Formats: sequence, C-alpha cells, structure tokens
Amino acid sequence: MTFIPSYKKFSKEEFARRLTRADEIMKNCTSCPRNCLVDRTSEELGTCQSRDLPIVSSYTPHFGEEPVLSGTRGAGNIFFGNCNLRCDYCQNFVISQNPKAEIKNEVSIERLAEIMLELQNKICHNIGLVSPTHFAAPILKSIKIASDKGLNLPIIYNTNGYDSVEVLKLYRDVIDIFLPDFKYGNNEYGRRYSKATDYFDKAKLAITEMYEQVGSELVYENGVVVRGLIIRHLVLPNGLAESEEVFKFIAELDTKIHISLMAQYFPANRAERNILLNRAVRHSEFERVTELLDKYGLENGWVQEIESHDFYRPNFDKNREDPFGNKKLFETTDLKIS
Repeated sequence: MTFIPSYKKFSKEEFARRLTRADEIMKNCTSCPRNCLVDRTSEELGTCQSRDLPIVSSYTPHFGEEPVLSGTRGAGNIFFGNCNLRCDYCQNFVISQNPKAEIKNEVSIERLAEIMLELQNKICHNIGLVSPTHFAAPILKSIKIASDKGLNLPIIYNTNGYDSVEVLKLYRDVIDIFLPDFKYGNNEYGRRYSKATDYFDKAKLAITEMYEQVGSELVYENGVVVRGLIIRHLVLPNGLAESEEVFKFIAELDTKIHISLMAQYFPANRAERNILLNRAVRHSEFERVTELLDKYGLENGWVQEIESHDFYRPNFDKNREDPFGNKKLFETTDLKIS
C-alpha cells in the first residue's frame, strides 16, 4: 500500500482554523518558548532576528541524514536561515547566526511551496524542514499550498528541540516524521552554550508532544521511514550534553523510541574560544555515552562512527546549492531496528 501523508487527509476547515491561529501567533510571537511577543507581521524582529516571511538559505537533495531518511534519492532538505538558539558550536552558523546577510533570502509562502514541489520533482523521498521552529507559522501555510498543488511526500520536522508545544499542536496530523535534537540534559548547559535558560525543560515538553503525535514505532515504505519519531543526541566534549539525563528522560517516556547518537561534533563557530568546547569528542567519551544507551534500555536507532567529525562539515559560504557535497556522509552502525 502506498503511504499517504497525513496532511492529505486533512479537512479544509480544520486547516483553515489552524492557519488562522498561526497568523495570531506571528502577530504576538510565541513561535518558540522565548515568547518574544513581538508583531513579526509588522517587521518587528524577535530573538530569532526574523520577520514573518521564511528565510530559505539553501534547498537540496541531501544524503547526509540517517540512512532511513536519506534512502537512495536523498531527503529534500530546506535549510531555513536564522535560528531561535545561539549555539556556540553550531556547524550551520553561516546561515543560522548571520541575520543581516540571510535576510536577503526571504521568500514568499508561495515560493516556499514551489520549492517543496521542486524537491518532489527531483524524486526526493521526503521534504525535510531544517530549523523550522521560528518559521513554523508561514511554513504551515506553504504546506497547504503545496498540498493543493500536488505535494504528496512525508514531511520531516527537523528541529533543535526548543519548540512551542502550542505550535507543535498546530502540526498534529500534518507532520509525519519528527526529527528533534535533544541537546542538553540540564538547563545550565543550555544557558551557557545555546543561550536558552530553560532548554531542558522546554525540550522535554516538546519531545513529549511529538511522541504523543506519532508514537515510537517507525513506519517504513521501501526501506525509508515515512512516519515516526527519531531523537538526535550530539555528544559534546567534557560531558557538556549531560547525556545521562537525556537518556533517562527518553527511557521514562518509552524505551522503544529510536535514538540517533551523533559523534560529528567539531568546534565550529565560537567554540574555538572555549577551552571546554575546543576539540573533537574523544573515543572514550563517546564510548561512555554509548554505554548509557544500554543502561537505560534504549536499543532502537543508530550510532554514528566516531570519525564523522572529520568529514561532516557543511560549506554554506561557497556552495548554497550543495553545501554538504551531496554525498552519503552519515556512516552509521545499527543498534537494533525494529
């Protein structure tokens, strides 16, 4: 049976109701937990340094996601500019923390819908919304337009985890695949390294909402995931991700949830200035974190190769059309795939 994306089953009336609410959110912005309360429709800027039109910094078939998402034809990734976090080590900092330059990449909601259809025409397996949080309201409008014009691919909500539960509820039965980061296991590290004082608290709420929407089971079609939840966790040097608390929370939610454990950290952006962040993750550090997966009974998912930090580096400075080199960079070892 051919998979039908959830948004194709949606009533026009319900979609209209949610779009109305999305407009209200942008006029008194609560798109993310920062709750800036600015009117972005009047060109006021929130912490994300963005107005109400989405910024598309790059879009391309991408082969660097988990193999079950990239498949053989790539994920149709759309990289949104700016961000609601300020991670000291962000590998995408050229587009996420460069608002004066990225503002020129604003597009209309109609153009964003066209981009989704272009990626579908390139035979991508899915549409990957990368860093969508601060543009969640206009993206929802674009999905509706694209769906009306023939979009029929599952959509991945690839987020940093610092999301508004209210906004996520607007995406219930619209998004089929949630791909959140779970960056830190305490609020203090979120404050220090991503400038979000309540990251752990808010990420727990957001991930719980995602889980309640799609559960822990992954649904596959032709070897590619079309529905489900995969939680990414990037191991940081010196234990700065507080990984044990992350895994403890996930295990309490459901031990069947799929984890993507990532080793690709490298000191990008401002990390070189911080002695605790200015190096790659050691093999011993990564081994300790993989042992925590066993401790908490988290057996489903993937573990990235420790050498990944040597090659998984985007180049948004020189190549917006193919910043990752369009190669299968996410070499992984299976844990256990249900």
